[in-house]
Amino acid sequence: MTLNTPFSAVLIVKNEVNKLEKCINSINFADEIIVVDSGSSDGTPQLAESLGAKVIHQDWLGYGKQKQFAVNQATHNWVFCLDADEILSEELQMSLKTTLSNIKSNAYIINRRNRFMGRWLNHGEGYPDKNIRFFHRKHAHWSEALVHEHVICNELTTNMAGDLLHETDESIEIYLNKQNNYTSIQSHLLLERGKHCSNSQLILSPVIRFIKFYFFKRGFLDGIPGLIHITIGCFNGFIKYAKLKELETIKKG
Repeated sequence: MTLNTPFSAVLIVKNEVNKLEKCINSINFADEIIVVDSGSSDGTPQLAESLGAKVIHQDWLGYGKQKQFAVNQATHNWVFCLDADEILSEELQMSLKTTLSNIKSNAYIINRRNRFMGRWLNHGEGYPDKNIRFFHRKHAHWSEALVHEHVICNELTTNMAGDLLHETDESIEIYLNKQNNYTSIQSHLLLERGKHCSNSQLILSPVIRFIKFYFFKRGFLDGIPGLIHITIGCFNGFIKYAKLKELETIKKG
């Protein structure tokens, strides 16, 4: 298949030597692969170079700014952004190749499928986790968010068939430690923006979220992994607002 549109695959990494090869191999048909490393000590940059990637060092800027920095390093205007623990499914590879031969939008939404407790999630918060990952960088860009960054595009987008497989081998302990860090960052950002949390919001927000994802989004069909995944998400919402209330109390003295 002749690909009419050149594009760059773009990744940000740090100490991903155990995951990087599968990721890069799934998109090795890109015209170039840009890997922005923020200080790996496990041989990640050397592995990336051996796989044909161009490696650039950049000290950590925060998720959104780091990803936008990586996009800016690309030679081509069309970029596909992914993380080292993400792999393009065979269907997504074919869909991307077809799209490259017939571009119809300036940004494309990809279904991201999450693996949790050894199981691919098919419902709830785990799937479809829709994200813009393939876009023309003059028409879209990454937000500057420190966490939960996303691509901003004010034009019509198109859905691309196939899944981006988020294959993590994290234990629940590691996952919870990361979420604890994320909720701390989020609570400080909310305080800086002058946001407040009522008692009813603190209580009802996780309840409503659970009902939405476990029942209406059929998370119950993913068994125990689905239940735990959604429950942790609800708990994160509660903790984020609890930390915000703590910060408000400290600020008031």
